[in-house]
Amino acid sequence: MQLDDLLLRYFATTDLSGVAPDTFTAGIEHCRVDLGLEEDRGKRFALWSFLHMFGSAPDLDVAFESEEDRNAARNFMDLLAASEGDGVS
Repeated sequence: MQLDDLLLRYFATTDLSGVAPDTFTAGIEHCRVDLGLEEDRGKRFALWSFLHMFGSAPDLDVAFESEEDRNAARNFMDLLAASEGDGVS
C-alpha cells in the first residue's frame, strides 16, 4: 500500500489541504470500515497506521487480534513519538 494510493482512495486527492471537512470525515470512516473487513495482517497494519497518523485509529485490542501485531503497533507509535521529539517531520 502506497500513501498516495491511500489518499486517493479515501479522500480523492493526494493534497489534503483542499479536502472539505465532510469529505475528510467520510474518508476516515471508509478507511475504518476497510480496516474492519481486511483479513491480511500487513494490510490491516498499513490501514491502522494510516488512521493513526490522522488520530483516528481504533484501540490496539480492537484493531489487532495478535499480541505480536499490537506490539508492532506500539513500536510504530513509539517511533513516531520519538521522531516528533527530534523535530523530524
